[in-house]
Amino acid sequence: MTTDIWAWVRDTHQQLHAAGHGRLADAMYELPEHATEGRNEQLDAVYPEAVASARALGLPWVEVYLRHWRMQNLLNKRQQGESVLPEVVDLLDFAHREETAGCPQSVCVVQDFAICHARVDGPGYVRERLEVVGETLDRIEPGRACFDCLSREYSDALEDDGRPADALAHLDTAAARMRTAGQQVSLRFHRARAGTLHLLGRHEEVLTLLDTADQAARARGEKLDESDRRSGALQRARALASLGRTEEALALLPERAEAERHADLRQSWTETVELLIAAGAWENDAELGAVLAGWVGYLDGTGSHRPCVDLLLAAGRLALARGARTVALTLAATGERKLTRLRRTAGVAEQVAALRAAAEALPVPELPVPPGELTAYLAEARVPFETGADLLSVALGRYRGEQAGATDLAVLLANVLGGLGHARAAVDLLWQRLDADPGSQELTGTLGQALIEARDAEGVRRLADRLAATSPADGHWIRARWAAAEERWAEVLEQCEAILALEASRINTRRLAAAAATELGDHATAQRLYQELLEHALPAEEAGEEELHRTVQEPDLWHLITAASANRDWAVVRSAGARIGIEFDEPEGPVDEEWQLISVRATRTNGTKADLPAVRTGPATARILPVLGADLTLNHGDVVVFAPALLERPPAEDAAEEERENWRPTFGLLTLLDPAGYTTYWIDGVRPGAEAWVGFRDELRAAGYALWVYSGEQYRLSDPEREDGDLPGVYAALGVPPTASAEHADALLHELTAGWEHPVTWLDLADAAGADLRRHTEIIERYDI
Repeated sequence: MTTDIWAWVRDTHQQLHAAGHGRLADAMYELPEHATEGRNEQLDAVYPEAVASARALGLPWVEVYLRHWRMQNLLNKRQQGESVLPEVVDLLDFAHREETAGCPQSVCVVQDFAICHARVDGPGYVRERLEVVGETLDRIEPGRACFDCLSREYSDALEDDGRPADALAHLDTAAARMRTAGQQVSLRFHRARAGTLHLLGRHEEVLTLLDTADQAARARGEKLDESDRRSGALQRARALASLGRTEEALALLPERAEAERHADLRQSWTETVELLIAAGAWENDAELGAVLAGWVGYLDGTGSHRPCVDLLLAAGRLALARGARTVALTLAATGERKLTRLRRTAGVAEQVAALRAAAEALPVPELPVPPGELTAYLAEARVPFETGADLLSVALGRYRGEQAGATDLAVLLANVLGGLGHARAAVDLLWQRLDADPGSQELTGTLGQALIEARDAEGVRRLADRLAATSPADGHWIRARWAAAEERWAEVLEQCEAILALEASRINTRRLAAAAATELGDHATAQRLYQELLEHALPAEEAGEEELHRTVQEPDLWHLITAASANRDWAVVRSAGARIGIEFDEPEGPVDEEWQLISVRATRTNGTKADLPAVRTGPATARILPVLGADLTLNHGDVVVFAPALLERPPAEDAAEEERENWRPTFGLLTLLDPAGYTTYWIDGVRPGAEAWVGFRDELRAAGYALWVYSGEQYRLSDPEREDGDLPGVYAALGVPPTASAEHADALLHELTAGWEHPVTWLDLADAAGADLRRHTEIIERYDI
């Protein structure tokens, strides 16, 4: 195999664009960037349409390519394991069929297969990983980019087998072969070698290698992306912490929020923090414990069994150091459960057993009050969560009072465990208690919430089935909330409708059902549900403190306004607005006023967000101001409906005056209400003087056109035919109204720019108008546009 993967990508990209498949062509470039940078939401937005297009067009090579990069994201950036194993196996099979065997990306799918098994149990699958990767390395040339990737994967397997010296020797041999073949050794290869040196305790060499590798990459003209900078900083911080250079390590260690966003940082981040704690440079507190527990739970849920055990052992050591007995025991129980999912437990089983023994050896706290009084005591004394967990565990074990009292303790302990990041442990405790007290509604409700937080689909089904016989509405409710957590909105609506058929007075059910209808774009149903909510709600003056949720809340009225706006039911918009205190300019008719400048957050076709300036025309409507490109489905003059919740908080009162003056409220786009019908074309070239430009803009607006400048002062052009030197450039979007043809727009631009010293180009518009393009190509060449 000698096909250059990136040459194939460039060629395929060009062919797709030429054939009119621009979105799929763009995905060829965007998907790998999203995957490697950890832009998970953008990847999830682009991938389904892209892979469906590849299949529809009969492009199996493109499908392999797209699926591989998504899998790289799932395995590396999201640290998924057994949860994606069936898909990995299917992809490996698909990549080695007759129609895909020649695809240059098919080789890389072997890496996906190896990484996935490493996530499940790296040491347990060493033999299989070495065999499949080794066989592939034997049949590809060292000059190919995938030789670099697979060599690193082979080295990782050797490390998991406890052979870091062999791993280092393998990397050095592979590097020599790549250089002999004329291939540059990648920055990621050097980073992998640095990781092996770390395992060997050669931390000074780690720092030297990282510096040398970065300098070499920059010398080659490579630009380090955000992912490279994050991982490089973390590797340096870990090496510095290992050397006891804590201040330098702290300066480089990525913020915890970075590790929250990027799951691939968490293992090394935790290792580094553990070193800093041992050196007295980081606080080992319950907040850190809760974060680590949450990360352990994430890996548990994705089926990354070995990384889960490694992380929980670190969390367990820190819990022992804090004296957090219940937390340490909970981590030990998780470790014991995960051991059953590993093929190779030698060494790690002993560590889990040692964790349990050390946790059990921690002092058992004395109860400050009798078990029945503990709940009130904890609330009054503001006992820290980890201490509270220890006390509640003791009280629950010794409780000999009423059944309800034991349930109260169990519910509180479950809530505390959930707050400490141990959602699975909270679920297990509540199941045990439910068997002893099956009629408790509080227990059922708490368990349902805990199951959802633990992402326990099987547990949700089990609880819903259990409730079906005795409390069918509650069974539907847990299913509805679970479906909402997974954004399966049609099922949410179906389950809520089943509840309302049984108990028509439910208020929260209508709120959830209306939210689901809104997500589905069914604004008529949403409006009906909100109006029914108003009919069934309790009067505020009649509701007790525990019934406030059954009264009309201000957000209910805002949501009703939004749904009614989408349905053009202006009478309801006005009546609901009046209940909030909104005053309208006109007493009746469509609401189309000028209120304030806002931003409407929309999603581009590549999954990224764009905040669009707009004029608010009503409580939930706005008119878009800029002329927009093809990456957005909106354009100038479009009237949209937006969701009522602010997406960003206003600046604080003590913020700078400029910040407060420039702030605009930002709302999320809900739906397009009235399209204005503008078509976008682009103007590019040397900007004329201020007077000429203002006149040009005003003439266009008077003719019904729109203009939006995207370039700034940094956009400069030069004219080689004159001695004008550096010239200000302008790159602007022209919005052509639906009443004007491309031919009319082309003629108008010729007329309005005829007297300009430097001509500008509008190539796409001229092409659409069927005009001679030579003038525009000459301008592009002359000014190097």
